[in-house]
Amino acid sequence: ATVGAERRILHVSSGAGRSAYPGWSVYCATKAALDRHAEAVLLDGDATVRVCSLAPGVIDTGMQAEIRATGEDRFPLRERFVQLKEQGDLSSPEDCARKLVAYLLADGFGSQAVADLREV
Repeated sequence: ATVGAERRILHVSSGAGRSAYPGWSVYCATKAALDRHAEAVLLDGDATVRVCSLAPGVIDTGMQAEIRATGEDRFPLRERFVQLKEQGDLSSPEDCARKLVAYLLADGFGSQAVADLREV
């Protein structure tokens, strides 16, 4: 990259990085680490670096299918995710990807270190 060129970093985070969930300790911790990294980069004050750790919402992925197939003894919040699927509240991966790229390229990208795609 050219010296002084703008750089953009987009972390795909999760609401699980902002709240702890039973059965997801490692997942929550790694997503929280992405959030803290984005905040620290923003605090560094380098105007050529724009960063955001963005939670995309609940996406209809293989991970979601695994959650719904897991017993409640291993994942106590399973029923919540079953209901999200049954109610049609999951976003498609394709729609999510379009929104992520649009936000990454938007003028306002990086104004918040941590954000939710459903709110930007």
